[in-house]
Amino acid sequence: MKPSVAKANKPLRKPDWLKISIRSTDNYSHTSETLSSGGLHTICASGRCPNMHECWSRGTATFMICGNDCTRACRFCATNSCAKPAPVDPLEPRRLAASVAQMKLKYAVITSVDRDDMDDYGAGHWAACVGAVKERCPETTVEVLIPDFQGDLDCLQKVLDVKPDVVGHNLETVRRLTPTVRHRATYDTSLKVLRAIADRGFVAKTGIMVGFGETPEEVEELMRDCVANGVSTLTIGQYLRPSKRNIEVVEYVHPDQFAEYKRIGEALGLTHIESGPLVRSSYHADSQFVKAKEQKSLRDLGKAK
Repeated sequence: MKPSVAKANKPLRKPDWLKISIRSTDNYSHTSETLSSGGLHTICASGRCPNMHECWSRGTATFMICGNDCTRACRFCATNSCAKPAPVDPLEPRRLAASVAQMKLKYAVITSVDRDDMDDYGAGHWAACVGAVKERCPETTVEVLIPDFQGDLDCLQKVLDVKPDVVGHNLETVRRLTPTVRHRATYDTSLKVLRAIADRGFVAKTGIMVGFGETPEEVEELMRDCVANGVSTLTIGQYLRPSKRNIEVVEYVHPDQFAEYKRIGEALGLTHIESGPLVRSSYHADSQFVKAKEQKSLRDLGKAK
């Protein structure tokens, strides 16, 4: 196994494998205009995702509901932080569904900021948004990337009741680094949410970033925790510092190490793993879903025999 790039004195220089080409296409412009006209937010822009141009050029985007201000201040995240964000827009579910229909999406990903200021942490609004998309676009596969709702499983159930096809909640990092990287969230609360998603029969998905200073052994421990809690799909990508106010990158992990993480995770029993420097939770989520379903069908067939 080829080791990760060694830690170096600051600042770290971004390696060649993280360099991307940016080009605009007609699809990119159409996606951008649709989102703008619908008054919708995306984690693509708010999170400064390195894959935004590629995804928008493919006509895909990850919609971000519940506003553009988050009540948490995770040190890795570029989204605006605010103790008391503006109330959620009651027309957002209808506008979201209209945009999904206008873009003719076969696969839609929805995420949100954390809304710890709301009584149900935004779960009711989540249900309204997903329900509106499912009603107007019944042929569209809907993946949700939800917050932890502070571990309130009744709030989680509100979202599950409207039947999203894939339910994701990100661990973001290994157990040891969670208090440093995340804000308010705990590793065990996230595992509790993922366990509940799987127990209720949904495809459970999570994602992490590497480069915070975790060890390969800690990543393997996280993968074992995922398997033990019913997670079927895992994404692993490189942390890229969005701004100087965010936590620094400790190391740029070599692509060979990402390949090794994929090998280990599959050997441990995860159904599908996307592991690579530019991988993000919703990057190529449509193909992830297809692969995960195929692998699950093969494994279920094997068990039946």
